[in-house]
Amino acid sequence: MSPLLPRPGRRAARVALVSTAVAVVSAIALTGCSGSSAERGGDDATVRVGLVLEPTSLDIRTTSGAALDQVLIDNVYQGLVGRSGSDGDIRDVLAAKHEVSADGLTYTFTLRDGTTFQDGKPVTAADVVWSLQQVKDDASYVDSAQLANVASIESPSADQVVLRLSKPDSDLLWNLTGRAGLVLEKAAKNDLSDSANGTGPYEVSSWKQGDALVFARNDDYWGTKAKVAKIEFRYITDGSAAVNAMAAGDLDVQTSVDGTLKSQLEGNGDIALHTGKTTDKYTLAFNDRKAPFTDVRVRKAIRQAIDPKALIKAIGGTGVPQGGPIPELDPGYQDLTDVDAYDPSAAKQLLSEAGATDLKLTLTYPNIYAATIGDVLNSQLADVGITLSVKRVDFATWLSQVFEQHDFDLSMVNHVESRDFGNWANPDYYFGYDNPQVQALYAQSVAATTEQAKDEALRAAAKIVSEDAAGEWLYTATAITAVRKGVTGVPYDGTNSRLDLSKLAVR
Repeated sequence: MSPLLPRPGRRAARVALVSTAVAVVSAIALTGCSGSSAERGGDDATVRVGLVLEPTSLDIRTTSGAALDQVLIDNVYQGLVGRSGSDGDIRDVLAAKHEVSADGLTYTFTLRDGTTFQDGKPVTAADVVWSLQQVKDDASYVDSAQLANVASIESPSADQVVLRLSKPDSDLLWNLTGRAGLVLEKAAKNDLSDSANGTGPYEVSSWKQGDALVFARNDDYWGTKAKVAKIEFRYITDGSAAVNAMAAGDLDVQTSVDGTLKSQLEGNGDIALHTGKTTDKYTLAFNDRKAPFTDVRVRKAIRQAIDPKALIKAIGGTGVPQGGPIPELDPGYQDLTDVDAYDPSAAKQLLSEAGATDLKLTLTYPNIYAATIGDVLNSQLADVGITLSVKRVDFATWLSQVFEQHDFDLSMVNHVESRDFGNWANPDYYFGYDNPQVQALYAQSVAATTEQAKDEALRAAAKIVSEDAAGEWLYTATAITAVRKGVTGVPYDGTNSRLDLSKLAVR
């Protein structure tokens, strides 16, 4: 999730939201740059990464949110399978191979030889079984529900793990690339809140909350060794400060460059700007459980009053129109931008028909997002006769008031997570959208045994959600990453949810 939004759930989803609802600004400061702690590049380089949202805990089991997924998964923790780039293809990681039975009910993983945890202990089938079983059995663990269809987890031999399902689950492999599938050591005694014992190319060297999270190269890594000695994550909460640091040479990579500030970096011969795709969905949520949003005419009118292209221009062009609940990179995507497209005259007519000609609403959203968004929405809704009060609050207040208590009219956050359409099929989610037909189609998509069947069910469900004006999808963000000469291996796509630095290098 993201401002990075929470996965549906209980307390875990609450914290998750913290990590998902935040657009992350990352930067990497290189050896040799101003203020660098190292004097040499190459294998001895120390790379500093500036991020916006600091986690409250490193506990990958119980602390939800994209802030942890972004830095810990792939770099420190791994699973049997992982994701391959922005296309979302499944790749084997701790598993050498995997097989899925024709009926979709049996998943067999053959473990890779020679994999070890960062404390030097070998990864065993028993560790894998224990790790997955712990997540499945403990509802307080983030994404525990993603293993709900797994009936049994067994190890028939020392190099195999078999998952048997009660019914087909087309999302299972994808879910195993995230929190639900991470493999931890059963015998480890480290405190997960401030340390980690994973299997990845980096290990957590130190963490001083409010200061820095430091990764060191895992010299005993079972795979290709990291090409830099250290990564130091620091927290830069102001976009201007991050851009200034990049321009001044104090940073060598900055992700999520503010589109309104990118001109400060353009023309610099030492810096290249790269545009990447994301699944960051800047979503204007309606509180569908209460009036006036119980009237579809009001919902449609609000959508027709909003011009996403004008909003995207106002934020510096870092986005593309979305039109529906599924972004381009996810299964089930279709172009729905013609549904309730910008049409102020039609919006006024709908409001008149609904008897809502003097509508007064409040937009509540976290102050980690630009005031520009609220300003544009205020102006556009005023054009159709809706008086909008904009209330920007700290994220903790947003979590409590909007996400947990559902006390809001309109809200806006960045839902960062991939493949999270299930939120629209969950009437208990803060959207409050309850459509049995959508819920049935989503269930069909999960139970599908072919990608075609999955896509068809998701497309049908997403079209209903859009035509029902369950919310407004302002835009899908595009990410601008600034990279200084000499730095390679930086990912450009989806960096708010995953920042795989395994190939990072300094020439």
